[in-house]
Amino acid sequence: MRSRVRTACSLAVATVLLAGCGGADGWSEPRDAPAGIGTLGAGFVHPSAPPSPEATISPRPGSWSAVHPAPGYRIVLVSAGHEAPTQTLVDAVLDWADDEDVALRTVAVDAGDYVGGITKAMSMHPDLVVTAGDDLVDPLAVITANHLDQQFLVVGAEVAEPTHNVTAVDWSGASFRGEGLGTSSTYDADSFTPERSAAAIRAGTAAVLNGVTGIVIWVD
Repeated sequence: MRSRVRTACSLAVATVLLAGCGGADGWSEPRDAPAGIGTLGAGFVHPSAPPSPEATISPRPGSWSAVHPAPGYRIVLVSAGHEAPTQTLVDAVLDWADDEDVALRTVAVDAGDYVGGITKAMSMHPDLVVTAGDDLVDPLAVITANHLDQQFLVVGAEVAEPTHNVTAVDWSGASFRGEGLGTSSTYDADSFTPERSAAAIRAGTAAVLNGVTGIVIWVD
C-alpha cells in the first residue's frame, strides 16, 4: 500500500486533507464524472431486472471486485464523530483511495454544523461525496433531495427514503436510518470490522460507477 501524503487546508466547519490546495489542482470547476473501469460481476444485480428505486439488494460477495474508479476520480469523504465504528469506516475509505489512486479530500465535522460540512463537500465539485457517521444521516436526507446532480454514498448507515443520487451500504448491526428513531436494536459496534468496511466502500463505489444508485446494498 502506498504511503499517504496529504497537505492540510483549514475550513471554518472542518479540516480538509488533500493533495494540494487551490484552484490549480483541477477541483475548481464541476465536471462530468469519468466512467469507471470494469463492470459488475454476476450476482451483483440481475441483468434483466435492475433494482427498483429504494430497493435493498444483497450482491454476491466479490461481484464488485472488477470495478475501479478512473485515476483521479474525485472523492470527498465527510465524517462525523470519533467513535470506533466511524473511524474504522474512515480508515477503510482512506485505504481504498490510496489503493485506487483517486483524488481525495476529507471533511471531518465535529458536533454541530453537519449541514455546513456536507455543503462544503459539495462546493468542492467532487464526483462522489462519501459519508461516514450516523449524525450525518438526517442532514443528508434534507440536502440530497435538493441536489440531484450530486452523487452520494453512505457507508455503514442509510437514508430512509433515498433519492436516485443516494446509495447506501449497510449490514446487520449497522442499519441506522435517522428520522429520530434512535439507534436500531440490532446495532452492533463490533460489526464495523475493517473487512466489512472495506467491502462497503468497494461495493458502493462499484454500484455508483455502474449507475446502480438510489438503493441500499447489503454486505452481510
